Amino acid sequence: MQGQLPISMKNLIEEVKTTFSGDQKAQELFENCFSNTYETTIRPQEDGTTFVITGDIPAMWLRDSAAQVRPYLMLAEHDGQMADLIEGVIQKQFSFINHDPYANAFNEEANGNRYHDDNTEMTPLLWERKYEIDSLCYPVQLGFLFWKSTGRTSHFNETFRNAVDLIIETFKTEQNHAEDSTYHFERDNCPPQDTLSHNGKGAPVSYTGMTWSGFRPSDDACKYGYLIPANMFAVVSLKQLAEVAEEVLEDISLVKAASDLAEEIHQGIQKHGKVEHPEYGTIYAYETDGFGNYNLMDDANVPSLLSLPYLGYCDVDDPIYQNTRNFILSEENPYYFQGKVAKGIGSPHTPEHYIWHIALAIQGMTAASTDEKDEIFELFKKTDAATNFMHEGFHVDEPEKFTRPWFSWANSMFSEFLLSKCNRYVKGSPLEKQ
Repeated sequence: MQGQLPISMKNLIEEVKTTFSGDQKAQELFENCFSNTYETTIRPQEDGTTFVITGDIPAMWLRDSAAQVRPYLMLAEHDGQMADLIEGVIQKQFSFINHDPYANAFNEEANGNRYHDDNTEMTPLLWERKYEIDSLCYPVQLGFLFWKSTGRTSHFNETFRNAVDLIIETFKTEQNHAEDSTYHFERDNCPPQDTLSHNGKGAPVSYTGMTWSGFRPSDDACKYGYLIPANMFAVVSLKQLAEVAEEVLEDISLVKAASDLAEEIHQGIQKHGKVEHPEYGTIYAYETDGFGNYNLMDDANVPSLLSLPYLGYCDVDDPIYQNTRNFILSEENPYYFQGKVAKGIGSPHTPEHYIWHIALAIQGMTAASTDEKDEIFELFKKTDAATNFMHEGFHVDEPEKFTRPWFSWANSMFSEFLLSKCNRYVKGSPLEKQ
């Protein structure tokens, strides 16, 4: 949205700049990053909904759009216009889920634009149809936090109710992916991580109680179909849905459906998602298939294993989380890179030795020590390539080499990290309580 920034945004920017009055770089980074989503990606629609592009791609991702506007919930507590804008995002997200719960990214209108002509069930509204568990979790989380931040319940309407029924139905269907699911996805002339094997159905899995995902939050294909951090996010968002169903909707059947499914997935994680590591002890795997195969790694994109306390699956001091954290912040994690300037978690989605600002923000917000938080803060200030914006990935030796100069999600995550250093958190978010 071009034009003047809202007064509430200006005031919070000034508050943060005052907190960091002796640090011009921190001031410039926050002012640029915090306003970026509002100024460049938000597109109000005539029907009152809000379309949010991801940055340098003209489509709206369910995941990215929720993360992009999440820090603005702090403004929506007292700014009715900002609250209206975010409520519009929520309505747009749930209308998209009602259109197709398997799609991850959508067009502003049904214009037939798409990333690629994939072999899957496309419609003119879909930009891409990679099925990712987190695409269904993020809108539930945003709707829940919006309620906690503003007290509003108007977004828990028929569109919401239809969508959450679809979410539960989809998660349950994908508990038995091979037998019950019709979802398939194949892309030709592409890297292996952009398509699903076995005629578009993905590698075989055995029943675990967890729910299957075709793709990771990076949009890369899962190696094994049970993506542990995404299942953990599903547990949290289903519990949030149950709370909404009980306290707002007074719908006992929805409370039971969401709670029962959350417990099934949680038990599946606890039974099938842990591995005994010779150095780090009991840790969570990134992926498994129910046949005893495990993928031990972490990815920069959220949900990640690093982000579990941020999501609300466990506390920062949880022993298995700490073991897992020690593993994924070591070179035992194939996507942990350490160089002359920086160290942190990258992704198979970007080149080797590139780490992500999103992962640094999560590491900082979930760090138990002030020293680690301060170290991350200093890394941010010297890895923006003098742009005063965050990027997707950057090279650990040469931060001036980076991917995606306009990536709103990364800017929002940095903003949320810096706000946490000011003890400012989104109301109802897990880290507020820890």
